[in-house]
Amino acid sequence: MLSDVKDSEWIAKLLRHGLLKASFIPDRNQRELRELVRYRRSIIKERARQHNRIQKALEGANIKLSSVVSDIMGVSSRDMLRAIDDGEDDPELANFGRRTMKRKKDELELALHGYVNPHQRLMIKTILTHIDFLSEQIVILDHRYEGNSIS
Repeated sequence: MLSDVKDSEWIAKLLRHGLLKASFIPDRNQRELRELVRYRRSIIKERARQHNRIQKALEGANIKLSSVVSDIMGVSSRDMLRAIDDGEDDPELANFGRRTMKRKKDELELALHGYVNPHQRLMIKTILTHIDFLSEQIVILDHRYEGNSIS
């Protein structure tokens, strides 16, 4: 505490003699831009957490989709996840593979063989909806960042 008092006295003395530079305070546009970028970053981190949650829900159902696909939220995987949350069973799910995924049909069938109970379906559906919402918010912030105002 004593050093705090001495420090403040020293800073006051320096200020009286004009030896301190003024702090940089960015203009309003810069502050708003920083706020948008920081918020966008936090939304991206939240979306990544949701990707991990969906992976955990799949593993709880003994579905090892990530062992076959490189991106669990890619186009083919999303189609499979939507089919799972709509109640489809494992034999049909491998048919949702596109492009290079079609060549991995046998591997997909093995990876998608599991048991998804109603709780896990609800979790997958809810998490996918949340991921879609977060992705929309990121797009809105991107447009705002570019100078396009989206209401």
